[in-house]
Amino acid sequence: MQAEMVFAGKCLTSVSFSLFKRRHHSVVRDTIFALSSGHGKCGVSVIRTSGPASGDALRLLTGWKQLPSPRRVTLTSLLCPATGELLDRGLVVWFAGPKSFTGEDCCEYHVHGGPAVVMGVLQALGSVQMLRPAEPGEFTKRAFQNGKLDLTEAEGLGDLIHAETEIQRRQALRQMSGDLGQLYQKWSRRLVTALAHIEAFIDFSEDDNVEENVLTTGQKPAAIVSPIPGTTRDVVETVLNIGGYPVIMSDTAGLRESEDPIEKEGVRRAKERLDNADIIITVVDASKVLLNRISILTHLKNLLSSPSSEGNHREVLLVLNKSDLLHPEGLDKVQELCEDPELPTTCFLSCQTSQGVGDFINILTQKLEKICGDPLHGAPSLTQTRHRLHLNKCLSALERYTTYREQDLVLAAEELRISHRELGAITGKVGVEEILDIIFRDFCIGK
Repeated sequence: MQAEMVFAGKCLTSVSFSLFKRRHHSVVRDTIFALSSGHGKCGVSVIRTSGPASGDALRLLTGWKQLPSPRRVTLTSLLCPATGELLDRGLVVWFAGPKSFTGEDCCEYHVHGGPAVVMGVLQALGSVQMLRPAEPGEFTKRAFQNGKLDLTEAEGLGDLIHAETEIQRRQALRQMSGDLGQLYQKWSRRLVTALAHIEAFIDFSEDDNVEENVLTTGQKPAAIVSPIPGTTRDVVETVLNIGGYPVIMSDTAGLRESEDPIEKEGVRRAKERLDNADIIITVVDASKVLLNRISILTHLKNLLSSPSSEGNHREVLLVLNKSDLLHPEGLDKVQELCEDPELPTTCFLSCQTSQGVGDFINILTQKLEKICGDPLHGAPSLTQTRHRLHLNKCLSALERYTTYREQDLVLAAEELRISHRELGAITGKVGVEEILDIIFRDFCIGK
């Protein structure tokens, strides 16, 4: 999860996996192969095949008459099928479907990682009939189509591959293990039950074969450029790793009154970012405000007084900068400000000497953890824009359902169908069969 933060009038925010149609019947597919490990020189490279001809390819490259025991590592010579030339000596692992990553017959070739060796083995596999190079993501796509992964787990795998921070790694592992998919499935089951009850009531209530309490159960811009010297005018952004959390830090113009049209535009953009920020970091020159506590409170009040921020309880961090310019007698007054209960969390530091920066990072990390949560505890976090889009549509449909429920059950049922379809689009599981199953499981229709 990514936070969005505005720094000093200032900011932190948040890969989509295509929705593949699940196939519930067996399909004769080509056998695919690809280099699964990274490109370039390395000690060991892993080449993977998946599909019905994987076993034939393994026998051709090894000269074996029979396939080895599944999931056991075997050291063997790999030969060119056309010439019998030795390509390499490596390890092979056979995975008989459906007990494999893709659900199909699979084989892994662990070979030496030199480019010539890898190219030789890939060319040998390409010469085998029914084998072709895999398309990007095709192994994971087949795992989804064969029911080995739902879409959230597949996306979790993609997130794990691209994870750059510790928090991203933990969250991706949790999603890949199915936690998020299980949450969506739990919600989906509740929607399906409610929809089945309403459908049964609409279709069969006139025959007096459905209990009267059925419906009660279903309720549950471009940069600013100017020759005029001054402070920051445009919003400058950078992506940072803070305590394992990926954040977008936005440095904006200082908030002050100005007649300069360019500076006014910078202030407008700064306020716009403030309205969308998760954390606001306000930087104040400690050497200029030691005797003016009221001015700090007034500044913070103005900072958070925009109409769009009403009811939005964002985290605020006050930073008193330039501690290196203070005389010893001023330090006590700064300490009093840091402990003032009317002020937000306050840090005292010097960007010039880096004194106090460590404490600032620790406090900021705590605030990020409060906002983003610990990926190993609590409900799984949303990591995909696609999930958020479908969930918002699901929520909108449920809101319409509550409106129609007392007016028109047919329209209410349609909104439940829409909400269920939006949830199903996240995991890739959308079907009418489960609704029919519940209708005939929960009701004695036609008795």
